[in-house]
Amino acid sequence: MKRFREIRELPMDDLTIGKTQVRTHEVGKEIAELADSIRKIGLLEPIVVCPSAKQDGKFEIITGQRRFLAHKELKAETILAAILDESVDETEAKVISLTENLLRRDLNNKDLIDVCTALFKKYGSVKLVCDETGLPYAKVSEYVKYDRLAPAMKQMVDTGEAKLKDALRAQDAASVSGELDVNVAVQLAKEMATMSGMQQERLVRDRQEDPTKPIEELLEEQKTSKKIVQIVVTVTTSLQQQLQTFAKTEGTTQDDAARSLIEEGLSLKGFHDTDQ
Repeated sequence: MKRFREIRELPMDDLTIGKTQVRTHEVGKEIAELADSIRKIGLLEPIVVCPSAKQDGKFEIITGQRRFLAHKELKAETILAAILDESVDETEAKVISLTENLLRRDLNNKDLIDVCTALFKKYGSVKLVCDETGLPYAKVSEYVKYDRLAPAMKQMVDTGEAKLKDALRAQDAASVSGELDVNVAVQLAKEMATMSGMQQERLVRDRQEDPTKPIEELLEEQKTSKKIVQIVVTVTTSLQQQLQTFAKTEGTTQDDAARSLIEEGLSLKGFHDTDQ
């Protein structure tokens, strides 16, 4: 277990940003605003560093690269740092960086995908990745599937054009014949962005049942479907808050979260959706 040996000002020239920093996307976003805040009220929390394994007297930044970049913007000569007593390996560094960033603010979705994929390749277990990061099992299970996406689908996720879950469902629906049709997958991913979880699931199921049906016809059926009925349920504030937390954990909407819980509860009682 690594320990902090001291907290002190370190020369900026003695610091390098570690390659294992979780935040690798949109790193420069809002740096000017952060620099202005530091100029006015100072650095509220020190960065975390460890001794460099390659250069004596130098330190590697484990967490706090945005604060470091903001100090560069301010042309500061030193920065307050909490120094670990020894170097950390790649996995330890990723976990420390991930945990610290989750506490401070939401990470870019691609950053979460990257770190979960890296840890999954090391451990080979979704549960162990969850244990290390504290992330929900459902989210980690989803993130580690990113690697199986085709390049065009990965690009849609990377640019924010499609959510990872939508891209995965779209690719599955476009692969029912045994061979991926990338153009169909891209088209489906774009359309799924405006669909509910139920509509997405039915589209994938209908595509599996009849791979020859034109995509335009499948999409039109989902848009004009009369099988979806909206109901209103009155619950306590506490129950609603729990549902919102569950939905956020699952990375879905409150409506889709409620639907999945209702389906699961009815299924346990022996009732099943006859339309499935």
